[in-house]
Amino acid sequence: MMRKLLFAAALAATSTFTLAADFELRSPDIKPGSMIDKRFEFNGFGCSGENKSPALQWRGAPADTKSFAVTVYDPDAPTGSGWWHWSVINLPAEVNALAADAGAVGGAKLPAGASHVRIDFGVAGWGGACPPQGDKAHRYIFTVYALKTAKLEIPADSTAALAGYMINANAIGKASFVANYGRAKPN
Repeated sequence: MMRKLLFAAALAATSTFTLAADFELRSPDIKPGSMIDKRFEFNGFGCSGENKSPALQWRGAPADTKSFAVTVYDPDAPTGSGWWHWSVINLPAEVNALAADAGAVGGAKLPAGASHVRIDFGVAGWGGACPPQGDKAHRYIFTVYALKTAKLEIPADSTAALAGYMINANAIGKASFVANYGRAKPN
């Protein structure tokens, strides 16, 4: 027991990650633990949604936040490595929300300075939920990260995995919620 306490104390003393109990992420479009609406479903690969990204809002970030990043990840995708549905970096520290459809490809609806990272659909923008028909509902993890740097310097054609590495290396806090989406098996 003492060894575990000492390890935890040592980890806390060396960690730059702030556990901000007040840091919250929410969406007026998607409630935590709920089923995601079809309008947020991808339009392609057999899915027929509107492929719109939901509005997101956050508050309570650590005081020394210099920028934010937002990701949406499906750990249940049958790939062996999950599926990245959205990755946004370089959101200025004064930004605390993304409007509905901010994920439109091209980035015109993102706040100034922010940019999309290429996701697993092969585009730099939002890629909606699109689990295989008949799978149990997949979990979609929406996360905002508070970063200790004003800008992540990564190549424009970077993958979401590389962006995720850089995001986590610079994170000082994060807030998440999980929602679900499934598609019925065809008759």
